[in-house]
Amino acid sequence: MVYLSHIYTKSGDNGDTGLGDGRRVAKDHPRVEAYGNVDELNAVLGLLRAYAENLPEAELMATIQNDLFDLGADLCVPLPPEESVDPPHQLRITTIQCERLERAIDRVNAELSPLRSFILPGGTPAAAWMHLARTVCRRAERAVVTLMHAEAINVQALIYLNRLSDFLFVLGRAVNDGGRGDVLWVPGKSRNPD
Repeated sequence: MVYLSHIYTKSGDNGDTGLGDGRRVAKDHPRVEAYGNVDELNAVLGLLRAYAENLPEAELMATIQNDLFDLGADLCVPLPPEESVDPPHQLRITTIQCERLERAIDRVNAELSPLRSFILPGGTPAAAWMHLARTVCRRAERAVVTLMHAEAINVQALIYLNRLSDFLFVLGRAVNDGGRGDVLWVPGKSRNPD
């Protein structure tokens, strides 16, 4: 269990921060950028859950928020070359967490009207929040890919974010009346004079 007795430590006043293994890095280090984006995604999901009443998959959304803390912890502790991910020596995202998202995507998507065009973020307020969460998730995924080019990571962390963005997409359609309220993209719609 984590115990926080002091909220400010002054240890980061020079622009560096501590990783989970005790190493100090600059606050703009790719690892910090990656888990910072995951933290922002979690905050957006918190707003979404607080704002949207009767959200489908509400219990799973609570689980996802907890998973995102696991993911932040995973990214915060560099992966030693000798570490086996199953079972993990540190708190790491697992295939079980990724597979849970895959099953949810399939379950939600089976109830949606067929998609015949790209859709614009919007429709219901809950769908708009869901699309915002999806784009923050994609940014977090890109940050993890950037980190992956420089250091070893648990590949399940990247897979989890990829699945989560897909889940947020289909859930955004679900809260848009099963996709019937989706705002469809019309290519070149404004190119012709009125």
